[in-house]
Amino acid sequence: MYWFSAFNALSFQPVLGSPMVLYAKSLGASATVLGILAGMMPILVISQIPAARFVDRIGYRRFVLSGWSVRVAIIFLVALVPLAGGFLDAPTRLVLLVALLLVFNVSRGIASAAWLPWITELIPPSLRGRHFARDQLCMNAASMVTFAICGATLGADGGAVRFAAVFAFSALSGAASLPFLRRIPDAAPPAPPAHGSGSVPWTTLASHPPFAKLLRVNVAWSVAYGGLTTFVVTFLKTGAGLPEDRILYLMSLSFLGGVASPWLAGPRLDRLGSKPMLAFSMVVGFAIGAGWWLAAGRALPVTAGLAVPLMMLLGLVNALFSAANNRLAMEIVPALGRNHFFALFMVVWQITLGLSPIAWGLLLDAIGTWHGATLGFVWNRYSLYFALVSAAFVVAFWFCQRLEEPRAAEVQHLLRELLVDEPRRWWTFVTGR
Repeated sequence: MYWFSAFNALSFQPVLGSPMVLYAKSLGASATVLGILAGMMPILVISQIPAARFVDRIGYRRFVLSGWSVRVAIIFLVALVPLAGGFLDAPTRLVLLVALLLVFNVSRGIASAAWLPWITELIPPSLRGRHFARDQLCMNAASMVTFAICGATLGADGGAVRFAAVFAFSALSGAASLPFLRRIPDAAPPAPPAHGSGSVPWTTLASHPPFAKLLRVNVAWSVAYGGLTTFVVTFLKTGAGLPEDRILYLMSLSFLGGVASPWLAGPRLDRLGSKPMLAFSMVVGFAIGAGWWLAAGRALPVTAGLAVPLMMLLGLVNALFSAANNRLAMEIVPALGRNHFFALFMVVWQITLGLSPIAWGLLLDAIGTWHGATLGFVWNRYSLYFALVSAAFVVAFWFCQRLEEPRAAEVQHLLRELLVDEPRRWWTFVTGR
C-alpha cells in the first residue's frame, strides 16, 4: 500500500500540481483557467456519488484498479500535448489539455469511491492514525523527489520537449504503481442490510450530527486551502518574478513538511484524537496565509529565509489535515451505509476544494492590476487574496471547536506536547540533563 502511495504521488503531482500550472501558464492561461485546472480534480470527485452503489458489486480492488489504469493511459496522451505545438496553436493545446484532464479526473473520481471503504476494512481502528501518518510520509517523500526531478528537467524557462518529458515521467510512474495496487489484499464488503437496498437518504446522511459538523470543517478548510498552492506558484512567478526551476525546487521543499508529519501525527492521532490535530492545522494555515500576505504586500522580501519555512509549513499542514480528517471520518461514520457516507464525505470535501480555486481565480482576475498603499503596505490582488485566506482559516478553527469525537483531547494538550514536552525531551537527550 505504501509503495503504491509513493509511485502514485510520483505520477499525479506533475499533472495535477505546479508543473501543470506552469505549462498552462506558458500557454496563456488566465487565473480563472488555472483555478479550473486546480479545481477540476476535487470537483469531479462528485462522480463518487453514482459510483458508490457499484463498489460492493464489483469489489474494492477491481474497482480501484480499473479507474487507475484508465487515468494512466490518459497521462500518456497528456505527454503528447506539448509536442503538438508544430500544428496546434497555444489556445487549442490548452483546450485539448483541459479535455484530457477532464477524462483523467472523472476516472479518478469514480475509482476513488472504493478507496476509503477498502482501507477501512484493512486497517484496524487502533492503527489508523499511524497508517495515515505513514501514508503521508510516503506520499510527501515521493512528491518531494518528483518536484526536484521536474525542476531539474524544466530548467529556468521550460519548453515543449521538457514539459513532455515531465508528463512522460508522470505516466511511467503511474504505470509502475499498478503492480503494487494489484498486490494490496482485497477485502469483502460488509453484508447488505436485511431489508435490501433502496433510494439513498442523502439528506439523512448529511444531517447525522457528528458527520454534519465534520462536513462544515471540511468546507471551511477547503475554502481556505483550496487555491493556496496554485496561487502561491503564480505569485512567485508573476508577483516575485522567480524562474520556473526555482519555483519547483521551492515546491519540492513543501513536501519536507509532509515528511515530518509522522512525528507530529502518528501515535498522537491515535492517543489524543483527530480534533486537536485539525485545530492545530488551522493555526498553522493562518500563519502561512499571514506570511504570504506580508510578502505580497512588500512588508517582507521574498527571500529563502521566508519562502522555505512557509513552503515547509504548507506541506506539513496539508499532511496533518488529511491524516486527521480521514481518521475522524472512519471513527464517526456508521457501518451501515458506509460506502455512501464516505462518498458524501469526499464529495463535500473535494468539491469545495475544487470550487475554491475557481472562485479565488475569478477574484484575482477581477482585481487585475489594481493596487494601493497604506502606510507603506501595498494592497494588490495577491495581498488581498492571502489576507482573505488567513481569515478563512480563523473561521475553520472556530468550526473545529464544535467537532464531536469520543475521547479526544483539547488542542492545548497537543500544543503543550509539541511546544513544551517535545523540546524538553530533545534537550534532555542532547545535554543529558
